[in-house]
Amino acid sequence: MKLHHCLILTALGGLLLTEPAAAQSSSPVLATDSLHFKGMTWRNIGPNRGGRSLGSSGSSSRKQEYYFGAVGGGLWKTVDGGNTWAPVTDGQLQSSSVGAVAVSETNPDVVYIGTGETQFRGNIMQGDGVYKTTDAGKTWKNIGLKETQAIARVRVHPTDPNTVYVAALGHPYGPNEERGVFRTTDGGTTWKKVLYKGDKAGAADLIIDPTNPKVIYASIWQVYRTPYKMWGGGGACGLFKSTDGGDTWTELTNKPGMPKGPVGKIGVTVSPVDPNRVWAIVEANDGGVYRSDDAGMTWKYVNSERKLRQRAFYYSRIYADPKDKDGVYCLNVGFFKSSDGGVKFDKTITVPHGDNHDLWIDPTDPMRMVSSNDGGGTVSVNGGKTWTDENFPTAQLYHITVTNDFPYHVAGAQQDNSTVAVASEGWNHMQARSNSLKKSERYYDVGGGESGYIAQDPKNPDIFYAGSQGALLTRYNRATGQVRDVQVYPRFFSGEPSSALPERWQWTYPIVFSPVDPNRLYVCSQHVWMSTNEGQSWQKISPDLTLADTASLGKSGGVITMDMNGPEIYATVFALAPSFHDVNTIWAGSDDGLVHITRDHGKTWQNITPKDLPKHTRISIIDASRHKPGTAYIAAKRYQMDDRAPYLWKTDDYGKTWKKIVTGIGAGHYAHTVREDLTKPGLLYAGTEHGVYVSFNDGDNWQPMQLGLPDTQISDLIVTEKDLVIGTHGRSMYVLDDVAPIREFSPEVAKADVHFFKPYSAVRRVQNAVFQYYLAKPSDKVKIEILDSKGNLVRSFDSVDAPAGGEKAPAAEMEEDNPRAPRVKPPTKNAGLNRFEWDMRYPGATEFKGMIVWSARPTMGPLAPSGKYQIRLTTAGKTLTQPFEIKLDPRLKGVSDADVQEQFQLAIKLRDQTSKANDAVVQIRDLKEKLGKTNSPANKKIIEQLSIVEENLYQIRNQSGQDPLNFPIKLNNRLASLWRSVETGDAKPTDGSYKVYEELSAELNQHLGELESILKTKTIKSL
Repeated sequence: MKLHHCLILTALGGLLLTEPAAAQSSSPVLATDSLHFKGMTWRNIGPNRGGRSLGSSGSSSRKQEYYFGAVGGGLWKTVDGGNTWAPVTDGQLQSSSVGAVAVSETNPDVVYIGTGETQFRGNIMQGDGVYKTTDAGKTWKNIGLKETQAIARVRVHPTDPNTVYVAALGHPYGPNEERGVFRTTDGGTTWKKVLYKGDKAGAADLIIDPTNPKVIYASIWQVYRTPYKMWGGGGACGLFKSTDGGDTWTELTNKPGMPKGPVGKIGVTVSPVDPNRVWAIVEANDGGVYRSDDAGMTWKYVNSERKLRQRAFYYSRIYADPKDKDGVYCLNVGFFKSSDGGVKFDKTITVPHGDNHDLWIDPTDPMRMVSSNDGGGTVSVNGGKTWTDENFPTAQLYHITVTNDFPYHVAGAQQDNSTVAVASEGWNHMQARSNSLKKSERYYDVGGGESGYIAQDPKNPDIFYAGSQGALLTRYNRATGQVRDVQVYPRFFSGEPSSALPERWQWTYPIVFSPVDPNRLYVCSQHVWMSTNEGQSWQKISPDLTLADTASLGKSGGVITMDMNGPEIYATVFALAPSFHDVNTIWAGSDDGLVHITRDHGKTWQNITPKDLPKHTRISIIDASRHKPGTAYIAAKRYQMDDRAPYLWKTDDYGKTWKKIVTGIGAGHYAHTVREDLTKPGLLYAGTEHGVYVSFNDGDNWQPMQLGLPDTQISDLIVTEKDLVIGTHGRSMYVLDDVAPIREFSPEVAKADVHFFKPYSAVRRVQNAVFQYYLAKPSDKVKIEILDSKGNLVRSFDSVDAPAGGEKAPAAEMEEDNPRAPRVKPPTKNAGLNRFEWDMRYPGATEFKGMIVWSARPTMGPLAPSGKYQIRLTTAGKTLTQPFEIKLDPRLKGVSDADVQEQFQLAIKLRDQTSKANDAVVQIRDLKEKLGKTNSPANKKIIEQLSIVEENLYQIRNQSGQDPLNFPIKLNNRLASLWRSVETGDAKPTDGSYKVYEELSAELNQHLGELESILKTKTIKSL
């Protein structure tokens, strides 16, 4: 399989299958020995489009160094001013959500990050406290406050990197004590809660006066979420000030000029130029920007524009210019600046992505800044006139699907972006160029919007159905670009509670085809709907399949600001799974905790909810078994009820009885998806908040399957014929290639000294032949032989040159400027899983030292034709053989196996003719060297005769790569170039190819005949 060269290789170090956090039984089929999977690793395929970021920071002393936190993808760092970014916390954080970043001004090697999200949208991710690095991001340590779950700000004392303040919002979904403002004076060894207003309110913003670090301003926000409601505002909300480093606090919200209550979320900043000047953006009925010119004792209402305070729960951030007393910035959907003290925010700053959440400005140079928005982190060095691209793989996907193309595409809906389909591999011919990534990447939109499911039409791979918020449902034709809105009930809604809607369409509602009848397309509100005419009309085939508790259908937002959108629409069918066996059987699950089944296509439905499934449990995924008609698996979650436990069930009797299957899944690793393997019954995969799990025994036990994957939410997982594919909510998409070692794992494999896994088919020019074998211990030698269908040896590879112990073998890919570079790594002989990749090439032509040819690569042998092959592995005294097949690219039209066989035969002939020419050159040079040792007239004459033949075979004046432009190419180059021409593309050779072959072969025979005559001379015979 071809390897994609991603901008960021997230599988650094190759984490292995490890023992799970929770206890597990001693089942003999569990892969407790990680060596069996050593070498497998997840491959990131993009898209290289940034996702949401809430925190960013930089350094005054390091002009090219910046950080941003990806809320589902860890902390990212740039050392070249934002041109390229790399993750620096992978494998070290136990939370993917970084919500706050702070770099020490006096020691930029010291960086603190706070995890969890406080911009309170519907799918926020929780964290596990504060982390610290003292080596600029190389190593990280959790330094406490693990139960805060959501941290709004981390502020470092301007002269003491060990004194740090944290604004902790606390649990988003329930009351807890670890809220408010915390302080450490020993670098995080100990913490003290210095501002606390109860177990239902936490800190939303925090700023230190840089001219007097004893002065601190902080805001408290009372807010919570449930699956159906966000509610902000309350008696604990307010703005507070300390003048003694946090020991005591004074409330400022009741000072003259502040708005009358109630108040909600508040952002605050202080001017470094004039510490008496303080700004606050206040959520209130008379909300907006308030300014104080006496350090918070009195306030003036200076701006009421709604562009600055709309959706206050998601924004409410304000920043002072470090050099201009009247300069102040405010972030919302847009990015605005005021130059008159906040009266008018009349300058709009354009950034690469909307929804702005954080801003760091260099206190010594306000032209330098780094900003966070819903597209990631971005850097400006000219005060916001221009910004760096946000092209890193931190996309947040909701659901994914794989297409029926070859190679398949992975399509998903990206948070605050479009849908996106990315080729899994092998679509290089259609890639677009990206200047800053220094790589190519092709992706395309498939309709719908940021939050929806995607379903490819089984009958026409160019047709996609995709959804989004507001009940949007589109039918998109990628061949023409035509899009049609085919909503079931196109009554748009926004700002209305669930109780007001005739049809309740969730932010992410199911869109699925029947795997039995490809004409049946299903979507879900609180009802199940079906269309058999591509969305032209819809039939309701179910009653309301939800609890529809009136208490869960009301308004959302808060005391001051309402916010009702798709995420808050509740009591909907959130998961749907038509049977793979019976067209009339459909499984359905609701977001408020019910499971139903119909076995007569909707005429009747039975409530089959597991007895131990609590109310308000969101049924995230139902996976109907491909192997057993009555079997199905459920992944459910209750994290929005402040319950982060994993919930998985299975049934084998159509839901009459259920078994909970969570043993081995870590605490807090709540499940988003569960999938059954396509080929092996009982092999299950689960996607959780903290990575992938695998079960080899139908869910009785689970264990992590990270294999180099960073800690990130697995929002969806798809099993293909040979791969696993995941969509993450913060690190884009990954593929785990060739999962035969997982599918074939058994007690016998675990005990074997050597195991040779059954290979998948290879595809000419698209997917190389990949072979995997397990060694219980390092081997002295590994030999791999490729045999054709008749048992003839094609190639043989030996491990004698392969390093043991995991070092990298010689380069596998041919360098563009070095046609003699090796193409195939020798087989490895390490303990654990080994992987050998054959480029499907036969041996190449003979070469000689200094050979320069153009438009040809004669050392790269002919490409093996389609057909049946065998691979033979010999090691540790054992010889094992596996069959495999090389196939034609199924996308080819009008090309047969016979055509490719004919192409191969001509290529072999051209290879052999090229070798004859090159062998002759080698022989002539050897003879000339011997003859030159004796300076006789007879020898000189023979040397001259030999040189004539040599110069007809090869252009001897070529000494550098561009010389063929000056000196005409000769016969060996023409033969090799014809060979290259014949093998360009899979097709029967052209008539012209045969004609030129005959001409060049005749010319070669003539020159070889002349050489043969010279070789018959007595002088040559006497050598």
